[in-house]
Amino acid sequence: MKKTAPLLALLVLGAAGTVARAEVSSTLTLASDYDFRGVTQSALDPAFQASLDWSGESGFYAGAWASNVDFGPGTAADVELDLLVGYTGNVNDDFSYDVGVTRYNYFDDADDGDYQEFYAGFAYKMFSAKVWYTDSYFNSGDAGSYFEANLDVPLPNDFALSFHVGRSSGDYWDNAYGDGYTDYSVGVTKTVGSFELGVKWVDGSDLAYDRTTDANSADRKALVTVSTTLPW
Repeated sequence: MKKTAPLLALLVLGAAGTVARAEVSSTLTLASDYDFRGVTQSALDPAFQASLDWSGESGFYAGAWASNVDFGPGTAADVELDLLVGYTGNVNDDFSYDVGVTRYNYFDDADDGDYQEFYAGFAYKMFSAKVWYTDSYFNSGDAGSYFEANLDVPLPNDFALSFHVGRSSGDYWDNAYGDGYTDYSVGVTKTVGSFELGVKWVDGSDLAYDRTTDANSADRKALVTVSTTLPW
């Protein structure tokens, strides 16, 4: 399955170049840690992340996103490439919806943790919520789901405040850790020219398990990011 990922990425690029009246953008991010639902994916080390995003006037969109990863001993994965396709629409000026699927690909991983996750959500003014589901989390054969709620509050002088809460549950978490877990975060961003500076407090410590390295840590932490979206 991994050999199909570069081909799918090329198809995304091809679609972006051939569909009329579409928008193509790329976001580059330098982060002090790659956090995913309260759990580090880079062993608490810095991560460089990049995306290529295409959106059409019809509401369909597609994209590719990549980051370095470090899951510690037992896996050789060092690069994650996510491919996604979805559809978004507006009910009115305040209410929108979003559905799609994301394919997670992990390169140089002999254990083959690749899997796909379906999602559906809505946004109402500053509030948004989304549910994610996979029938085989991290290609384990066990199902997993994730529900998240977010509040994004614009502030004066190009500042913004964000709040997040998420809940991971399902057979994967029950079998591996005895139960699901809840993660939280609160952050603030500041736009400076073409760049966005962010700092966020993340807490995934509801997921308690023994570990000997920083890999897969869910400890409380502060996360700093610098990002920019092209074209400027």
